[in-house]
Amino acid sequence: MITKARAMGLALLLAAASPAFAQQGPPPAPPATTQAPSAGVPWSSLNPRQQQLLQKFGDKWNTLPPSRQQALANGSQRWLSMSPEQKNLATQRFQKFRTLPPEEKQAVRDRWQKFRSLPPEQQSAVRENYRKFRSLPPERRQMLRQRWNGATPAERQQMLQNLRQQQRAYREQHGFPQHAPERWQRHAPHRP
Repeated sequence: MITKARAMGLALLLAAASPAFAQQGPPPAPPATTQAPSAGVPWSSLNPRQQQLLQKFGDKWNTLPPSRQQALANGSQRWLSMSPEQKNLATQRFQKFRTLPPEEKQAVRDRWQKFRSLPPEQQSAVRENYRKFRSLPPERRQMLRQRWNGATPAERQQMLQNLRQQQRAYREQHGFPQHAPERWQRHAPHRP
């Protein structure tokens, strides 16, 4: 059972993360090629399904920068590995992104870059917090959003600091190491 303070803290952490990146599908599939990311990807190394998906780039593939080729190869492989539901959700998000004004698009890109620069364990924590936030009732999520949006930057920092202190106290109370693996923390109420 999530306490009010813990739910608020989770929502506050979520608010720092962008919904544009917070809910990810399965981890990306391995690259379509074994070449280094900076190396170009030969069109012939793509499987037929990838080539079909990327057909609009076929004629100009060799003129694309190697990093773009690699990104398209990885993205096409990930798309092909998604379930229909994941594809539908990704399409909806992309369409929503396309309607944003340029400054909001840039803000989303900046948040995404900030997220990508986090260590893997912090990325996992952001995703987990988002998952917990999404599991709250809609009214509770709305209330938490309003509280976060109405707070000043200093108040937001204080909210985050309070959350960290609550989490630290919870770990100490339940005998967890300071940097307990996430799976231990998830099952904390069930441990003696």
